[in-house]
Amino acid sequence: MRDRAGPASSAVTVAEPERPQFDAIVVGAGPAGSAAALELARAGHSVALLERGPFPGSKNVYGGVVYGRILDELIPGWYDEMPVQRWVTRRQTMLLDGERSMTVDFRSQSWGREPYNGATTYRAEFDDWLAGHAQKAGAVLVPSTVATRLLRTERGRIVGVRTDRPDGDLTAKVVIACDGVNSFLAKQAGLFPGDQAAHTTLGVKETLALPARTIDERFGVSGHEGVDIEMLGCTQGIPGGGFLYTNSDTLSVGLVLGLQGLAKSGKRPEEVLAELKRHPSIQPLVRGAELVEYSAHLIPEGGYDTMPQLAGDGLLVAGDAAAMCLAAGIWLEGVNFAMGSGMYAGRAASKALSSGDLGALREYRGLLESSFVLADHKKLRKAPELVLSERVQQRYPGLVCDLVEGMFTVENPKPKPGVRKLLRASAKRNGVKMRELARDALTGLRSFG
Repeated sequence: MRDRAGPASSAVTVAEPERPQFDAIVVGAGPAGSAAALELARAGHSVALLERGPFPGSKNVYGGVVYGRILDELIPGWYDEMPVQRWVTRRQTMLLDGERSMTVDFRSQSWGREPYNGATTYRAEFDDWLAGHAQKAGAVLVPSTVATRLLRTERGRIVGVRTDRPDGDLTAKVVIACDGVNSFLAKQAGLFPGDQAAHTTLGVKETLALPARTIDERFGVSGHEGVDIEMLGCTQGIPGGGFLYTNSDTLSVGLVLGLQGLAKSGKRPEEVLAELKRHPSIQPLVRGAELVEYSAHLIPEGGYDTMPQLAGDGLLVAGDAAAMCLAAGIWLEGVNFAMGSGMYAGRAASKALSSGDLGALREYRGLLESSFVLADHKKLRKAPELVLSERVQQRYPGLVCDLVEGMFTVENPKPKPGVRKLLRASAKRNGVKMRELARDALTGLRSFG
């Protein structure tokens, strides 16, 4: 019977290997894992890059935005070769309430030129491309392989992984866990603090086919220009949010839903998504599109305060396995943080291997703290709690829509009301106390200011 990974699995105690098969084993060929393997292989270390699918990206159904600044360091000139659907030149934040919506719409043509800002891409293509760079640098890709358990000596040092292959165990001086949200390897190492369900969301997405010309006309773009729309107030009272991204000839439309809130609601995610597509602000954009894919995956959205310990004895944790997804309302980013954490994990591991002092793995956290990876998460540590709060999710969209509707509704011969009067009336109508509004504004200012 083949060994399987799971929440009940535990590390296996083994003898100290005399001669490890690799300097490092990286588990997971997503953005974090491939970035780590690339750094290690470039430094001349022997690296095994394990991937549970038949090829990197094969199990990923993500169609979203990748921000490329970290790629400037990893792969200079990346924008000339990365598989891009569209360059995002238009960014919208939309609040929905009933049949109404209020949208902040920003457009920058400079985002469609070098050095670019963000691009929509398919993970199946992007992951394969990034892992290909790691392979070219010398990493050994081991596909169709699941790391089921850590190998640990009696003294507690991690020395490899057990896989679901018949010949099983792979040994190394360092293991880097990039095995995604709910990382079994990090849990086996005792690095995760308790249950993560309260800080995990379910992402559901439909890929809808539309002709490129139709997308251009509906979204006001042309050529390789694209649009990123992030939404709040579209989840029927379930903590979360929505998104709509343009690809070359498809749209990615979906929701991110808190697991506990979804369970309490008794609703199915596809039902909530269908309701979003019927909204008057969304329906004209997706009208007539053909469904070509439906997918779902878990997302760690608890932020800085829910991250595990990032380093153990012989083990580093990066990407979604380390809960490094920034869910801060204004910013919804994950792939760039995964690549950044993987790159720094690779550098810390390389230094430890070159010096022969595995205690240097502890420098990994310092590298992250001095970079955007932990600096942004630390600054925005209160943002997930604010963004996913009941007021922001259920009451503020109505408050904002009421306020804006009141400002632009002409009621002659009545004189125009002042903004303060409208704000108080909107707050009262939506059950928001002014002291709550002030407190949340202060929290927002401290997080985003």
